[in-house]
Amino acid sequence: MSPARIIILAVALAAGLGAALLVQGPSQEPAPVAKVEAAPTVSVLVAAGDIPVGNTVAENDLRWLDWPLASVPAGVIRKDETPEAEKEIVGQLARYAVLAAEPIRREKLIRTDGTGFLSAVLPPGMRALAISTDSRGASTAGGFILPNDRVDVICTWKGESTTGRGEAFVSETLLRNIRVLAIGQNVQERNGEKVVVGETATLEVDPGQVEILVQGQKTGTLSLALRSLKDAGDNAALPARNDNSMTLVRYGVTSKSVKP
Repeated sequence: MSPARIIILAVALAAGLGAALLVQGPSQEPAPVAKVEAAPTVSVLVAAGDIPVGNTVAENDLRWLDWPLASVPAGVIRKDETPEAEKEIVGQLARYAVLAAEPIRREKLIRTDGTGFLSAVLPPGMRALAISTDSRGASTAGGFILPNDRVDVICTWKGESTTGRGEAFVSETLLRNIRVLAIGQNVQERNGEKVVVGETATLEVDPGQVEILVQGQKTGTLSLALRSLKDAGDNAALPARNDNSMTLVRYGVTSKSVKP
């Protein structure tokens, strides 16, 4: 083979190898995979389902849930601290509603030791008193008063007419800003219902207010006036007497009449 052909073949071979390298491109090594370490967790006792107010906590109402250790809320029950907490919680009553997967807190539960729910949740020194109401809503703000609302209690009875002739209906606010504990047998709003109908309303009052309500129930008809949430506070008190009123005693019964 002549030298010229050898040179031509060498050039062609070099050109072919160069083209192959250009098509293949530079060799690339796979990017290293970053190792992600799982954040440490701790088992927290949570509600397996919704626990309504007043319900007794059962064993199937509780479960342990792994919670990121860095974001564990204060006051929750941790398995590494109290591994047998379920035995302590089962049998207690829910003072407040607990939602599914919500961490269990001891302050939301109460051990009644066989007593009723209302007596267990009443603050010290307070009383629960049921008054008769109109199930048609005439004396309960159209039926829109729910447990934990605040109301004014109004008594209506037959009193002396402002003209001095015959009798007329007279109304007086007996108590203001009183907390409603229950309507009928309901101690909470259930299943999202906006109207709870019942024949009685159970109110949270002090011993002095108990006597006022009992006397008002015997004297006339009691009605409840719903208060705004912005007006609700811990200032329940008797209203001040109006200057244009006087007290009447008839047949041994004390009543009040408004002067003209």
